[in-house]
Amino acid sequence: MTAPTARALVLDFGGVVTRTLFETHAATERALGLAPGTLTWRGPFDPASDALWREMQADRISEREYWLRRTREVGALVGERWDRMEQLVQRARGADLDAMLRPEALAAIDAAQAAGRRLAILSNELDLFYGAGFTQRLPLLRRFDVIVDGTHSGVLKPDARAYQLVVQQLGLAPGECVFVDDQLRNVAGAERAGLVAVHFDVMQPAASYREALRRLQVATPAALEMNRWE
Repeated sequence: MTAPTARALVLDFGGVVTRTLFETHAATERALGLAPGTLTWRGPFDPASDALWREMQADRISEREYWLRRTREVGALVGERWDRMEQLVQRARGADLDAMLRPEALAAIDAAQAAGRRLAILSNELDLFYGAGFTQRLPLLRRFDVIVDGTHSGVLKPDARAYQLVVQQLGLAPGECVFVDDQLRNVAGAERAGLVAVHFDVMQPAASYREALRRLQVATPAALEMNRWE
């Protein structure tokens, strides 16, 4: 029995389409007026430095809880009380939304769209992190055929229903969708739901996108082949 033809690229958003907050500590410190080196937690880039990250990876706390606690910590550093994750993201990232995008993501999205593949976002907290109406504020998201945001659906990965929602809205079979996420639990959930799943390594974004395009049966663009960003 032959494998179904890949017809859609389904991406997580934070970390996959955008750079992680771990990668942009210096910019965050400048934006908030904090001394260089104030933010020491590095998540997947240095798990030994981040006990809270290790707790999350061990499933003792959720990803939302991780970021809410970091939000509160950073708010306290600037003398403010922050209780919504969007406060950290918006203050750290400022108004230049395009600056947070991974160039590797843009190259892969261009290649997939040029090859006639459909595009979808499956995120647990798009508006929760970036604020209400974010999908209208970021021009890139207008290129996506489907956006499923757990902020509004109330169904979070790795729950099988989250993957079913995006597959149903695309009008495709699970095996026709290539799903990319930086959290292994979500990759495992996608595999259980029948999607073709790729674990995104935030330390090797170009290599991760090359693998996603290979699974999508799309030629890798020269920019990703040359590994120019790694």
